[in-house]
Amino acid sequence: MIEVAVIGTQGVPASYGGFESLVENMLGDNCPPDIHYTVFCSSADMDERMTTYKGADLKYVRLHANGAQSVPYDMVSMCRALRGYDVILVLGVSGCLFMPLLQRITKARIIVNIDGLEHRRDKWGAAARKLLKASEAMAVKHADIIVADNKGIQDYVTETYGRPSELIAYGGDHARRAVPAEKMKEILDRYGLRAGRYGVTVCRIEPENNSHIILQAFENSDKELVFIGNWQHSEWSRRLKARYADRPNIHLLDAIYDLDTLYTLRSNAGLYIHGHSAGGTNPSLVEAMQFGVPIATWDVVYNRETTEGKAYYFSSPEELGALAHADGLSGEPMREIAERRYTWHLVARQYCELFRRFGRK
Repeated sequence: MIEVAVIGTQGVPASYGGFESLVENMLGDNCPPDIHYTVFCSSADMDERMTTYKGADLKYVRLHANGAQSVPYDMVSMCRALRGYDVILVLGVSGCLFMPLLQRITKARIIVNIDGLEHRRDKWGAAARKLLKASEAMAVKHADIIVADNKGIQDYVTETYGRPSELIAYGGDHARRAVPAEKMKEILDRYGLRAGRYGVTVCRIEPENNSHIILQAFENSDKELVFIGNWQHSEWSRRLKARYADRPNIHLLDAIYDLDTLYTLRSNAGLYIHGHSAGGTNPSLVEAMQFGVPIATWDVVYNRETTEGKAYYFSSPEELGALAHADGLSGEPMREIAERRYTWHLVARQYCELFRRFGRK
């Protein structure tokens, strides 16, 4: 039995983000009998404190997993994983300033998924960016194995630090659902939408996700846009909502937690729009690729790598507007890539093969 400690998520059952979905889908049916997981969770963030879940043991740290407490949260989790594990899987670099000491005193192999270059995200101030860049450098230097979720991130690690890394992406097939046709019609009617006649995007309302660019593209258009996000997240997002709330063709919806509704709105769109400009393989993009809907994505190397250059790309409101009005766009290449590369069974198997290859020091 290979004992694996998982550090860096809010916890499971997953209810937050990409790393949480990753861990959720590594457990249960995707976990082989020779791998056993212990997942470190935030008791401050989780509504229920379960001791086991899908065959994994759960241990709790009394700090928030995100925001200002993310650094001590990860460090405390690492301290509690010093003994009894063959592999420590660290998701993200928040607490990796502790990595040099961790490497010296644990017998476990340390594997770090460095995520999507957090220090480049617009939402962080100068001090936070310096801290995150230093944490990233410590992770790459002192981890036994680095995992990159995108070829663009892998190239960055090689070019910046001169180290090789393992390429493992994310799955998105959990987004598929069987929703009866009559229920989908009811949901579309509820929002006044016609299948294939609108664009849709789902994201956090932040500048780095180019929310403002997407809205500008539809501002004076006769095409409808459904934009699902956390519109009360910040003063910037609230101003953006106020500016476009009265546009008859733009539907600004708060986060949707009903999975049938979310599936219906995404899978019946004529165009899925992905504005993320930072990060590696973005979970919302690989989810959208499962539906076979044409995808217009912000033109950066990470998105081109994820979609193998077969999506449609934009870098201005004008380019997105032209795509929104274009005829004959196909989403079938996206479905084919998703089924070949972005399923959780494949991703979980790749991580397990990594654990078996490296084992103990």
